[in-house]
Amino acid sequence: MSDHHRDDQDDAWHRPLRHVRAADLSGDTGQTRGMTRREAVSERTVGSQRLWMGQTHVAPRTSSGDHHHGDSETAIHVLRGRPVFVFARDGEEVRLATEPGDYVFVPPFTPHREENPTDEEAVVVIARSSQEAIVVNLPGLT
Repeated sequence: MSDHHRDDQDDAWHRPLRHVRAADLSGDTGQTRGMTRREAVSERTVGSQRLWMGQTHVAPRTSSGDHHHGDSETAIHVLRGRPVFVFARDGEEVRLATEPGDYVFVPPFTPHREENPTDEEAVVVIARSSQEAIVVNLPGLT
């Protein structure tokens, strides 16, 4: 064994992987009416420093409130259902209809909402470029 070997498991090369079981996702995170966010990876749950990851659930025939995520970039992967993502461009609402397997990118500070026009719960995986779930609820898209 080299003199340079360290038993310290917190050094940059030997930090442990963290396993977050689906049953252990936490609802103790930023929320918006009409949807439920469940936190998996964050500073609070695993000590991440540059990203946040979790799930969002939108019940059938439900729409979330309008909101944005501050200076975080958000990537969305549709797992189940056919959620519609709504945002405003040039004063008009734009609707992105999605299906399982699709991805959506939400730029920082972009007001939007999720709608679920179907009879099936919509579930998406969310990754953000911050280690916390920044949620700013808004009275409208503009």
